[in-house]
Amino acid sequence: MPDLASLELLVAVARSGSLGAAGRELGMTQQAASARVRSMETQTGIALVRRSPRGSTLTPNGELVAEWGAALLDAAHRLDTGLATIRGESRDHLAVAASQTIAEQLLPRWLVSWAAAATRHGASPPAVTLSATNSDGAVDAVRSGGADLGFVESPDVPSDLRSRVVAHDELTLVVSPAHPWAREGTAVDAAALARTPLVTREPGSGTRLFLDAALRAALGGDVVVHAPAAEMPTASGVRAAVLAGTAPAVISRLAVADDIAMRRLAVVPTIGLDLHRPLRAVWVGGATPPAGAARDLVEHIEGTDNPD
Repeated sequence: MPDLASLELLVAVARSGSLGAAGRELGMTQQAASARVRSMETQTGIALVRRSPRGSTLTPNGELVAEWGAALLDAAHRLDTGLATIRGESRDHLAVAASQTIAEQLLPRWLVSWAAAATRHGASPPAVTLSATNSDGAVDAVRSGGADLGFVESPDVPSDLRSRVVAHDELTLVVSPAHPWAREGTAVDAAALARTPLVTREPGSGTRLFLDAALRAALGGDVVVHAPAAEMPTASGVRAAVLAGTAPAVISRLAVADDIAMRRLAVVPTIGLDLHRPLRAVWVGGATPPAGAARDLVEHIEGTDNPD
């Protein structure tokens, strides 16, 4: 099948009445236009142009191919226009689904600095729709097309999604100041933590999934983790339950930094447990995020100072 540029030349010959005029219309020399037609004839096995001392005209088969080519070029132009529209929309609006910790603690700062960077470069910041959910919910939103980009805290990403680490976070064990573990010099190992009822997020939360994975890595895959003392749908709910003295919790340090600084919560050191975790952007498609606002945001985040 001839390429679109060759078909465009053939249609121009039909419109202008000569190979030379068609070449000039498309910014080609007559020699280049003639060579392209000969290549097309070789490729298709069809004589398309009749050459004579008086000039070149289309053969009957050439006229037929030009007619078909015109319809194909019209469809290609409609496709190109549609793609341009989609690209424009992808730069004007971005739907993001993010796990709670990222949505509450990191994305506001990322989005504000991204908008400021766009304004400095004379561009209009895209409109962003942000949905705060858990990591499983963010994955589902991206997979279903409900979000262009997701941010998750879970230790693993499904194989049908692509991902990139954009920041790092640390989970920390916290208790109320009245809890026995708050005494200075106390440290809790992985086994004791697994035996302890904790305030946790709901199933599907990246924080809960990561803690379970860290305990399995430390104690073996068959470790039995105690049932939660309470399950909360948000990090702020977990924080409030710990402040009320319900039970200890393992939570993102970002979510309780002010409480730790003001000594409303006490940090308990853990032994034999790696609670550092990567935070990932996830999307559907190729190895890089989709062109447009999604890719721009990920690249902006990667270029900022993120907490480790």
